[in-house]
Amino acid sequence: MVSYKFGRELRLLTPSQFDNVFQNPFRVASPLFTILVKPNQLTQPRIGLTIAKKRVKLAVQRNRIKRCVRNSFRLHQHQLPAVDLVLMVKGDISNTPNDELLKQLERLWQKIARQYTALLSG
Repeated sequence: MVSYKFGRELRLLTPSQFDNVFQNPFRVASPLFTILVKPNQLTQPRIGLTIAKKRVKLAVQRNRIKRCVRNSFRLHQHQLPAVDLVLMVKGDISNTPNDELLKQLERLWQKIARQYTALLSG
């Protein structure tokens, strides 16, 4: 049975974990998001979110975006390889509807899976 939980083991928690991803990652981007990807030594992917106040002014909007990202990651975690991800926002996306956010994220998850397998094989 596949579990769709989003516990502590699926999140980047410490600054050192984030710093590790910032050193020499490969990037995947869409018009709304940039995701930094780096392989980890675990059996599952982990995600960390950085949504700057400079990009999205209101806390309500930042939290809505984080909820969308976490939910999308939770549902697609089994399609992703064992990598650490740091998601960053490009520009002000506070007025972007949730369905558009989810569509962009789904494309990014697929792109990460494809590029990671290509990186390993080539």
